[in-house]
Amino acid sequence: MDLTEAYRECERITWTQARNFAYGIRLLPADKRRGLAVIYAFARRIDDIGDGTMPPEEKITALEQARRQVLDLSQASPDDPVLLALADTGRNFPVPMEAFGELIDGCVADVRGTHYETFDDLLYYCRCVAGSIGRLSLGIFGTSGDTSEAARLADSLGVALQLTNILRDIREDHANGRVYLPAEDLAKFDCTLDNPDTAQFTRLVEFEAERARDWYATGMQLLPMLDRRSAACTGAMAGIYRRLLDRIAAQPAAVLRGRVSLSAGEKAVVAVKALAGRIA
Repeated sequence: MDLTEAYRECERITWTQARNFAYGIRLLPADKRRGLAVIYAFARRIDDIGDGTMPPEEKITALEQARRQVLDLSQASPDDPVLLALADTGRNFPVPMEAFGELIDGCVADVRGTHYETFDDLLYYCRCVAGSIGRLSLGIFGTSGDTSEAARLADSLGVALQLTNILRDIREDHANGRVYLPAEDLAKFDCTLDNPDTAQFTRLVEFEAERARDWYATGMQLLPMLDRRSAACTGAMAGIYRRLLDRIAAQPAAVLRGRVSLSAGEKAVVAVKALAGRIA
């Protein structure tokens, strides 16, 4: 398989599976668009292992194999399009490949059923599974100014996105035996997810949504440090998730009935505004 085919496969994975991120990625110039699609494709592979049907110990083995692969891309198989394109991306962009290890750590925690007693516990998980993606993406975008500050802001934006995911997926996660909301927050609002009282659950979700908004406010400070197209990409992705958060906060009980989402038209509007420099 040649590199053109490898990149094309990574873009296919991204366009078919990244229902929210694809709107932002399409705003990038071709080289960055391909690079970010590769980052997504390998991250998707890691997530699919963690969320798959293999027994837990087999999942751990597969995740550790992925860790070894990403840390030694010189050994990438020419028959594996994602690894082949990832190795080339690493040659062309200063992507911190070790950050994939943090994503893997987060997926291992999922497999082992880690309990989150406090928000600090959850924050570590969010930084692993989403902050890491922010820092990997920054390697594709590039940045002006203090690179460590840009990484901190990218990490914060990742936390905001993950908190939104957690609220959106409460019902589905609980059905699969996963509870991400901190036990201290559930206790604070005297709320249980087994048979939640609507009023108590509403107050809990409003509290968590406000917390997520604070992380968005911090993370969005990254945009002035990016070039126009990279800022538009980031703004579109963040704008879609922030609008989703607002919808959840307006009707918290809706997440107990099914997955709350935005229409394709709503996402497209956010992307267009982001390209024009107006973040929704």
